[in-house]
Amino acid sequence: MIGPYPSPMLTARSIALFAVAALLEIGGAWLVWQGVREHRGWAWIGAGIISLGAYGFVATLQPDAEFGRILAAYGGVFVAGSLAWGMVADGYRPDRFDVIGALICLAGVAVIMYVPRR
Repeated sequence: MIGPYPSPMLTARSIALFAVAALLEIGGAWLVWQGVREHRGWAWIGAGIISLGAYGFVATLQPDAEFGRILAAYGGVFVAGSLAWGMVADGYRPDRFDVIGALICLAGVAVIMYVPRR
């Protein structure tokens, strides 16, 4: 982010980009999983590979210029998003420890990305 206090617009953009990145990466991994583990074929695998590549591109659009910070914060988004994807796509029901862990990860995202810096 630019300056010590991230603007609301940059923060909103960053959050939206994390959401898109999660859809692309988790969705891409799920498509590869379906293609290989569920024997759905090469079309699913190919779509997954394309989606994973698009995820890599979306990550570069974050307003913050620090690669390590972006990827570290995205890890928390990935954890929570993976549990949500499992619920929607596969009927997975997280237990309270899954939920607590995901909330801790999202708190880490907030600290890494959105706490004012000097």
